[in-house]
Amino acid sequence: MTETAEVLSQLRRAPDVEAPELVAVDATDRLLLDTAAELVAGCGPGAVAVVDDAYGALTLGAVTMGARDVRVAQDLLVGERALERNAERTGLTGTSRPVPLGPALADGARLVLVQAPKGLEALREIAEVLAASAAPDVTVLVGGRVKHMTHAMNDVLGESFTEVSATLARQKSRVLVARGPRPGVRTTFPRRQEHPDLGLTVCAHGAAFAGTKVDIGTRTLLRSLDRMAPDAEVALDLGCGTGVLAAALAAARLTVRVVATDQSAAAVRSATETAAANDLGDRIDVVRDDAAESLADGGVDLVVLNPPFHVGAAVVTTAADRLFAAAARVLRPGGELWTVYNSALRYKPVLSRLVGPTRVAEQTPKFTVTVSTRR
Repeated sequence: MTETAEVLSQLRRAPDVEAPELVAVDATDRLLLDTAAELVAGCGPGAVAVVDDAYGALTLGAVTMGARDVRVAQDLLVGERALERNAERTGLTGTSRPVPLGPALADGARLVLVQAPKGLEALREIAEVLAASAAPDVTVLVGGRVKHMTHAMNDVLGESFTEVSATLARQKSRVLVARGPRPGVRTTFPRRQEHPDLGLTVCAHGAAFAGTKVDIGTRTLLRSLDRMAPDAEVALDLGCGTGVLAAALAAARLTVRVVATDQSAAAVRSATETAAANDLGDRIDVVRDDAAESLADGGVDLVVLNPPFHVGAAVVTTAADRLFAAAARVLRPGGELWTVYNSALRYKPVLSRLVGPTRVAEQTPKFTVTVSTRR
């Protein structure tokens, strides 16, 4: 077994959700590493960067092939922590360093490995950052599952690079190769959009859920804003995304201290900028953490939550369950959790078990809003 294969065989998803259909190393990771092997050999210390490495396969795999001082930007905090644990497990601690998505990540980079993000706007921001700061001879490798890759991704990369091509598919994965940064490329993020019907301005970085739009689930939950915990002094927007719920709460409740948390770096940056754009920066504390771990037990009167129900391409309800349990932990007895979710998921029994008595506050064919009272 090669050193790379041996290291990859030791990787785990922890502390992320574990499920039989979820893996720590996938076919895209392996194809990216194989495509990058010869290029890594020609890169000196600090010349290799990685974007959105799920659990460390790209980073640690590149290290085993000779990369040194690898800069890594991971949107999800759980990914950063998985990389740390896997580096320790494989004896590769200290071979990489976390860097935010920005000029410091790409400055002088000659090779960048990217796990293709879900959305085109996330890819656009990555491409703009890399083209603006990487070395002129940089090679950017963007890998993904064939079923999720479209010609539009080539077009997005082509806005920032002069050469874009694709490798042959292998095990249902493919790599896009971008070279030749276009001169004068500058980042166009964060984006900003006014929502007069809500009285809010929303700011968003590329990887933030729903971008500058306000998704239907959030709009459904906002309709219940005036019914939520009228005596609340501390409110939490758990999994805040662009910070719409946090901003709406802060604007409507002048005496409430609002905390907004998310494990996504793009979400935290977006929510911070949304708060500032609405002159609410001094009323909203935005924190990057996992499942409200930075908050003390029993210190919150109201939690609002629009939970995810996907982990990658898989529907895994345990992702929402963790957030329900987190809400239960931070709520004081008698505090309220207001949740909106796809009606087909039927979370009410889970909420009753993890948080407390739960009733339906509103239901449409698509969405359900519940209020759970902490027992």
